[in-house]
Amino acid sequence: MHKYSFYLFILSIPFMITANDLSAQNPIITDQFTADPSARVFDGRVYVYPSHDILAAEGRGRVGWFCMEDYHVFSSSNLTDWTDHGVIVSQNKVQWADSTAYSMWAPDCVFKNDRYYFYFPAAVIDTTSRWGRSFRIGVATSETPYGPFIPETEPIENVRGIDPNPFIDKDGQAYLYWSARKIFVAKLKDDMLELATEPVVIDNLPQEGLIEGPYMFERKGIYYLTFPHVEDSTERLEYAISDNPMGPFEMKGVIMDESPTYCWTNHQSIIEYENQWYLFYHHNDLSPHFDKNRSVRVDSLFFNEDGTIKKVIPTLRGVGLTKASQKIQIDRYSRISNKGASIAFIDSLNTFAGWKTILESANAWIQYNSVDFGSKKFKFIDVKARSETGGSIELRLNKMNGPVIALAEIPDEIGWNIVSFPVLKFQPGIHNLILLLKDNKQVELDWINFK
Repeated sequence: MHKYSFYLFILSIPFMITANDLSAQNPIITDQFTADPSARVFDGRVYVYPSHDILAAEGRGRVGWFCMEDYHVFSSSNLTDWTDHGVIVSQNKVQWADSTAYSMWAPDCVFKNDRYYFYFPAAVIDTTSRWGRSFRIGVATSETPYGPFIPETEPIENVRGIDPNPFIDKDGQAYLYWSARKIFVAKLKDDMLELATEPVVIDNLPQEGLIEGPYMFERKGIYYLTFPHVEDSTERLEYAISDNPMGPFEMKGVIMDESPTYCWTNHQSIIEYENQWYLFYHHNDLSPHFDKNRSVRVDSLFFNEDGTIKKVIPTLRGVGLTKASQKIQIDRYSRISNKGASIAFIDSLNTFAGWKTILESANAWIQYNSVDFGSKKFKFIDVKARSETGGSIELRLNKMNGPVIALAEIPDEIGWNIVSFPVLKFQPGIHNLILLLKDNKQVELDWINFK
């Protein structure tokens, strides 16, 4: 995706991880930086194709700027537990791309002709450009949604820009949207590798401020063209509608406001999964002082009766159920008291270690919704906590005067400890969980889980 000027490029040190299983709320990926999420539903499972932010370093790239060299794909069947399937495309495996550009920006993926088509932008050396490079869009194909993907040897002819978004209409016709200071659209041939029509600019969109990142979806005969737009100083998510995937479009409103903490970019996709609509987007949760390292989030999205989109308010809790037997990261809260409760990084030098909850005055509390206790009776609760003075925490269900299911007496020790306490009253089913500090002795909490 392009930021300020999409003709700036950087180098970086590669950031490598192995495929693994992740369990998270918002952000949904917490062991690496992810951005520009394109979410798709394939065979009853949600797949997210994000870009992959990494850090540049002195002597290798432009320090302080966006830097991406490859793509991962993540999948989930419950929007809570995510599997990292590893790298599916990297810049040094694309014949036509400049492997020194580190500009593998926002991608997307669709299924047709019994194959998966992964669309991605990358920079090429361009002597006709005063910057020496320009952006093209390529395609990689696979027999599975998680790869391996094989890139085509050439980019798509007559497409120059970034943020490719393929869309397949109900009649089987495929379209490609992309951005290059404006948003373009063209029909794709049945092979999904070539344009069937000349690119056209979509009119009636905002004329002032940066516009990029198109994502099209259809609902009840209405075509929704969504995109980030900088009206003031940072991107907010907006949309226009039409009765035709090529327009004309009518501007309708804002899906998500600008970041309250001034993350300069945002980028969206919208899907329906198991009869609920969701908005995938990004924020700089794991990099609060450097908004070029982003993290993917997801929240529920709803429509008004007339088909317009209700504005989405970002949450930390995100979506999905959390099993009581998992480590419940209560710092991804649903509600928090106005006084005496706060969230901080466990280790400010290693944000991937996550966050902690700090309760420091009597009756301070934090609430975490949608915990699934199932029907199996839990007898104990483990709490990872620390307190130099010791402290007493009540665990309640559903509301402030709800039943007390455990009393956690945190020992007065300097370091982190995992302490176990009996469950006083077990209640099966799905409940909201409230942790309440009973005294003025500060307690820090990492996670809890039931056994």
